[in-house]
Amino acid sequence: MSKKKNTPGSGIVYSTDPNFSFESAPEEVTETLAPAEQILRVVLDKKQRAGKVVTLITGFVGKEDDLEKLGKELKTKCGTGGSVKDGEILIQGDYKEKVIKWLLDWGYKRTK
Repeated sequence: MSKKKNTPGSGIVYSTDPNFSFESAPEEVTETLAPAEQILRVVLDKKQRAGKVVTLITGFVGKEDDLEKLGKELKTKCGTGGSVKDGEILIQGDYKEKVIKWLLDWGYKRTK
């Protein structure tokens, strides 16, 4: 027996209408902005992280794959761990100045 994919927000379990068809909202495809158009914020954060400092990069507009790629490049450059989730890049440790320099070198001109 196969399960149907649960669509978020559908809220419909069963319909007695024989002509009913579920119309899902068209998926938003967010195009990745060019590096020069991105407005990225680089901050140090230690909230809810057991007192450990992380470098947090927010404000990326684009596809999840492109965000993952940028996160991987930054983690590699820093030589440390981190993660990409909820539209944010987390780099373990205090790498704020280095991250800003690399982002500016890569064409992200509106980085603060």
